[in-house]
Amino acid sequence: MNTEEQKLRLHSKIYVCTIIVGLAISGLTAFPLETEMAYLVKHSAILPGSLQIWIGAVYQALKATSLHYPFLSYGTDWLAFAHIMLAVLFIGPLKDPVKNKWVIEFGIICCIAIIPLALIAGNIRHIPVFWQMIDCSFGIIGIIPLILCRINIKKIEILEEHYGLWTL
Repeated sequence: MNTEEQKLRLHSKIYVCTIIVGLAISGLTAFPLETEMAYLVKHSAILPGSLQIWIGAVYQALKATSLHYPFLSYGTDWLAFAHIMLAVLFIGPLKDPVKNKWVIEFGIICCIAIIPLALIAGNIRHIPVFWQMIDCSFGIIGIIPLILCRINIKKIEILEEHYGLWTL
């Protein structure tokens, strides 16, 4: 393996680690939603008024739901679990990005799919547009390291093909 390939593999690992950490944090923060929203309500004075009202309404809904229908939180527990399992999925490209490039491509598809989901479901569920844009930003931000990783994988494949010819 030459130094160019080593550099490409290192950068690919950094990009994949970014995705793993992002997914793991997203998953872990989905468990304590009521506590997190209480914190946001307490510290929302610096935010615009419309955002303060929205955060307050979300907190009140979570609090009432937890009090009267705690089993509904089981859905967000599964959401959290899914994020953590998706983070585990990216261990494959961390070990061998070329062999597991399909995981990177899957991640790119997921990032693209976030946008119509956020806009369609957000509209149906009466989520404010500014919050839909925040949700869309996860796909937009997440796709960047995945595309960079995919570019590196293509370069690694070219290098392997080139150097493979020399070993024949």
